[in-house]
Amino acid sequence: MTAILWLRRDLRRDDLPALIAAQKAAGSDGVLPVFVLDPVLWEGAGAARQQALADALARVHDDYDGALVVRSGDPAHVVPALVAEVGATSVHVSGESTPYGRRRGTAVQTALGDVPMVATGTPYAISPGRIRTQAGTPYQAFTPFSRAWRALGYPGPAATPSGVRWLRDVPSEPLPEPDVAPEREAAPDRDPTQTWAEFLHDGLADYDSARDRPDLDATSRLSEHLKFGALHPRTLLADIAAHPAADTKGAHRFVDQLIWREFYADVLWHRPHTAWSDFRPIGDLGGDPDHEEQSAAHWQAWCEGRTGYPYVDAGMRQLLARGWMHNRLRMVTASFLVKDLHLRWQHGARFFLQHLRDGDIASNNHGWQWAAGTGTDAAPYVRVFNPVTQGRRFDPDGDYVRRWVPELRHVPGADAHEPWRTADGYADGYAGRIVDHAEQRREALARFHAASGQSNGN
Repeated sequence: MTAILWLRRDLRRDDLPALIAAQKAAGSDGVLPVFVLDPVLWEGAGAARQQALADALARVHDDYDGALVVRSGDPAHVVPALVAEVGATSVHVSGESTPYGRRRGTAVQTALGDVPMVATGTPYAISPGRIRTQAGTPYQAFTPFSRAWRALGYPGPAATPSGVRWLRDVPSEPLPEPDVAPEREAAPDRDPTQTWAEFLHDGLADYDSARDRPDLDATSRLSEHLKFGALHPRTLLADIAAHPAADTKGAHRFVDQLIWREFYADVLWHRPHTAWSDFRPIGDLGGDPDHEEQSAAHWQAWCEGRTGYPYVDAGMRQLLARGWMHNRLRMVTASFLVKDLHLRWQHGARFFLQHLRDGDIASNNHGWQWAAGTGTDAAPYVRVFNPVTQGRRFDPDGDYVRRWVPELRHVPGADAHEPWRTADGYADGYAGRIVDHAEQRREALARFHAASGQSNGN
């Protein structure tokens, strides 16, 4: 009874319940691990995420002893064709929660007919949709969701099965390769478990105090591996619970970040429309039809890191160069696009998904709504990040700015955040500010109050 293991967002061998189920179903016959290169997802990803996927598949190919089979095409055609080709009696997957993933899974199951597609586990510690209020409704805010998440508990890591018999000699396409990809933040062959082990040893205890500092190497760099399932959050949570720093603020804050990921997946599960629509609609706050040319120029400047605000520009240039951006900068650059340039968050969300190696629609798009003030966060639209004060607070010596904005490497210390206050701040050709932050903050608040029918008190 040959079983197919259709890998999607679970590109690993350890802690994979679907693999255990596939081995059990196969009995003494073989398991065929398969990855379907879906053109909808491959072509919709930018070069950075394509490269991240290629890196993950290369590791899986080795972890599965070279048995991984790659096929390109619509999974609703490819998977049933493979079932017929190898005589499989079942297809095993990890559960999906994104709108497209759910539609795709339904299409494949329909095409399989009488051959069952068995879902075991999900990419999350607690499956999206499980946590509900006492009234049976979905949570709409993070803090009560996080309390319920911690109270419910989650299973430990699944055992890694031994003695799996792989089905061999099934033709495979070569592993995919993007045409062009940005430089990676870390070596492409670096094992995700090594990355995690190093952070657990060196970074977890100080995570609470250092995580907002982009000038420091203080984050876990695991978002990409969680995105593609190279690591499962169960594994991380079990390792944290057994660690001497388990009761520190750093460990608690890191677990909070894992819960944020699960919260946004839960929101998307219950409200698929929030992938591209506001969770809390306010009104049309973006764009100005009388200044379309200016809006286009502002958009281009933001995309290229030429806004004249060093902290914003450093973040955008890091994104373009490395396919990754520190989370503090994700919030600051998002706020700047929506609140200073008055452009819709959906434009920025698409840009991030195009360029991020770890681009995840639930976390990315709901994070953008958090910055825009239209998401689950209880804080109103009136939160506007000041790019100068943010830079001075979280990049106090200006090291992050000077790393990514070479035109300001001659400006010492925190003055790099305000080159307009330095006599030679523009000596090396740095761009001037495209807007005045104070003015645009007032404009953003005026738009909000107009849209919501509130008085701004002025």
